[in-house]
Amino acid sequence: MDARRLAVVLTGVGKRYDIVSAFSAHAFTIAVDPSPLAPARYAADVALVPPRIDDPGYVPFLQAVVAKYDARAVVPLTDLDLEILGAADLPAFVPSAEVARATYDKYEAHHLLLRHGLPSPPTCLPEEEPESYPVMVKPRQGSGARSIHPAGDREEKDFFVRYVKEPVMVQRLMGGPEFSMDLLGDLDGRILNVIPRTMIESRGGESIKGTVIADPELIELGRSVGAALGVRGPCTVQAFRDPEIGLGITDVNTRFGGAFAAPMYAARPGRTYPELIVRMAAGERIEPHVGDFREGITFSRWYWQIELDRDLRPTGRDILPDGFRPPRDNAPPA
Repeated sequence: MDARRLAVVLTGVGKRYDIVSAFSAHAFTIAVDPSPLAPARYAADVALVPPRIDDPGYVPFLQAVVAKYDARAVVPLTDLDLEILGAADLPAFVPSAEVARATYDKYEAHHLLLRHGLPSPPTCLPEEEPESYPVMVKPRQGSGARSIHPAGDREEKDFFVRYVKEPVMVQRLMGGPEFSMDLLGDLDGRILNVIPRTMIESRGGESIKGTVIADPELIELGRSVGAALGVRGPCTVQAFRDPEIGLGITDVNTRFGGAFAAPMYAARPGRTYPELIVRMAAGERIEPHVGDFREGITFSRWYWQIELDRDLRPTGRDILPDGFRPPRDNAPPA
């Protein structure tokens, strides 16, 4: 390891090449993922294959990695090990195990928000009658907008409850625009920043187009959620501004959101979330700067790939002969 660079362990890296690359600009990165074909492992300095998350050896494996590389931070990139890391003796940037458990179950998250006086749409279990229709039938656990179905009446609701082969809940179908707030908390649960964005387009539950906006109501809502839940590390809060009932929070993910690009582009120099995590891991106390970011930044995400040889080593070749083509000046006319 480069002795001049602090080490960070990133778990469940999957395809989040963008996040691993951002950390690699400021730290020695150890990517942990069970798949040898996880693209993001190739953005790290070291890539390791761990035991399964439900294996008793998972936490000891991470503890051994932390000890070997003197890592000062462990940051999960999926929901799957949040609760495990919250309960483990590790330098993990995650909330308490109790908060991680509650936010992973969307029905429990609904009640957690209400207990803190935070807005959550009317929600019930499938055997109960909702206050009104239309509603959304959605799994209590999971991500990526999997198996979410709108229902206009009781018959449709009951059909989708039977159709989805896992525990579900029933939630008011929110109207109006949808937003996400990307926030970051320190290890004391102080919220350092909140960066809201619009949801122009999403696929598979991940935002692929959006614009960063300076909306005071959304900024305060994100700060309130983070403070109430004791968020440590990254968190993404999703909400609708319904024309009838106002803001309602539909999801809380205590990890980096899919649209990681938005807070990266919008952050002031030296204040991107990966850089702040590395600075905190090094012992620096970061002062809150909630609402300090560049608004009006729009992102549009796409997909790329890595070529591997027979031994699964990256070849360095790119589809384009000279690598990525620089942006063209093709802005629309004024």
